[in-house]
Amino acid sequence: MFDPILERAREQTERGEPCALAIVVRYEAPISGKPGNKALILPDGTLHGWIGGGCTRPVVIREALRAMQDGRPRLVRITPEAAEVEVEGIVAYSMTCYSGGTLDVYIEPLLPPPQLLVLGRSAVAQALVRLGRTLRYRVLVADPEASTALFPEADFLVPSFALDNLPLTPWTFAVVATQGEGDEEALEAALAHAFPYVALVASRRKAARLREVLAERGVPADRLEAVRAPAGLDLGARTPEEIALSILAEIVQERHRNPVPALADEPAPAEGLIETTLHIEGMSCAHCLHTVEKTLKALPGVVVRAVELGYAEVAYDPARVTLTTLAEALEARGYHLRTDTMAEP
Repeated sequence: MFDPILERAREQTERGEPCALAIVVRYEAPISGKPGNKALILPDGTLHGWIGGGCTRPVVIREALRAMQDGRPRLVRITPEAAEVEVEGIVAYSMTCYSGGTLDVYIEPLLPPPQLLVLGRSAVAQALVRLGRTLRYRVLVADPEASTALFPEADFLVPSFALDNLPLTPWTFAVVATQGEGDEEALEAALAHAFPYVALVASRRKAARLREVLAERGVPADRLEAVRAPAGLDLGARTPEEIALSILAEIVQERHRNPVPALADEPAPAEGLIETTLHIEGMSCAHCLHTVEKTLKALPGVVVRAVELGYAEVAYDPARVTLTTLAEALEARGYHLRTDTMAEP
């Protein structure tokens, strides 16, 4: 049976964008959500579908966004007896809506499929493509002489080291396997993008020389130091297939350690931001958490670190916003910033 929510989830991940699926798995009347109700939550907090209203939506959105950040599923219980819920694996929130009742919602982050980008056409490159397809990676190949005859298993090919025409995502793992045919150009092209993993099939001595050359070309030192070389886990590999296996093993290890990659080219916090904790009165439920977080994020120059009942951890640019502005924005939504927070640093 066609399900528009699941179809939208498929389209979202195929575009290389994460989302989260929320499904009601249990309820205790009276409450509007029922088992089987489902919704899709996008990275901007938009919710498509139905899992109940009132207090349910902000709780599910909040936990879905967290799931997309840490890559881990969770079971959320919304109940009047939240303080009494001490079950391992259940995240409990207070039900403050007049309807009452209890709702259990399972939230599953849906992350885009991992991609393997192979630069080069060496025997190791060809073995990587074959093994990558076996592991169900979407495989991309870049090399001036790349062809479907050489790489019949590849999903995408570009006959150069220019990567802009490839469907790159934050879940792309890059391996430079040129082995003497365009090493510098391929490695420089890979380091121009924010891949969570860049490996070089080369000896330590050769890798050190390539780092020197690219440093002279202006490639940042931190990007060069992040290159894995020699590529792969130390399995004592000798053949191209064994080397490919060791590299894919290292990528699998990296994926499970960091299911949501930290991008190397994400903008760093601006200099001059002031870190502070805002003590906020009037917060009592998950809806309050959602409202306060949304209100603060809408202000220019404010970076929200965390929001919990009674406080918010933020960083703000004093050249663009003041604590008085933050207080006024919160007051407009029915919350009060305590006076001990209001002393400007």
